[in-house]
Amino acid sequence: MVKYKNANDSKVSITELMRPTHSNFGGKVHGGYILNLMDQIAFACSSKHSQSYCVTASVNRVDFLNPVDVGDLLTLKASINYTGRTSMVVGVRVEAENIITGEKRHCNSSYFTMVAKDEKGKNLKIPGLIIKDNEGMRRFARSKERKLSAFHRDSKYDAKNFKIKEYSDFLKDENIQLDLK
Repeated sequence: MVKYKNANDSKVSITELMRPTHSNFGGKVHGGYILNLMDQIAFACSSKHSQSYCVTASVNRVDFLNPVDVGDLLTLKASINYTGRTSMVVGVRVEAENIITGEKRHCNSSYFTMVAKDEKGKNLKIPGLIIKDNEGMRRFARSKERKLSAFHRDSKYDAKNFKIKEYSDFLKDENIQLDLK
């Protein structure tokens, strides 16, 4: 197995025409359909990098910035942003293009953590990432920071560690009625 790979060697993109079968009652493409395409391209990118079967471990923040219309060309681009021992973060960018006007809209960007698996379903060691520019370094550092933030947030709100008294003031202006016993 190769010890390190360049992100450019694993980049993938797909473009698909959005049809009425992909839409909701409002004539916009279902977010779930777009998420499905994003998951597929994250799989393709991570599998290409690891040269193995990969599964989705988590998806970090999906914000739908602009709607996608029936008749738009939807382009998804994926690249490896971070590599751990058995997992990698795949950055996915989604753009819609109006085929009449040529106008392109950034619809969302998201980060999929993918884990490489062997034939028996065990985690598999993956090649590291060769970083050749500032943008690659920025993406790697951002992904590592996101991973650490998620760990700290999960630890902070773990049922064993949660201290209710610390959050009474924090939640006082929220749309809730506390009726704690």
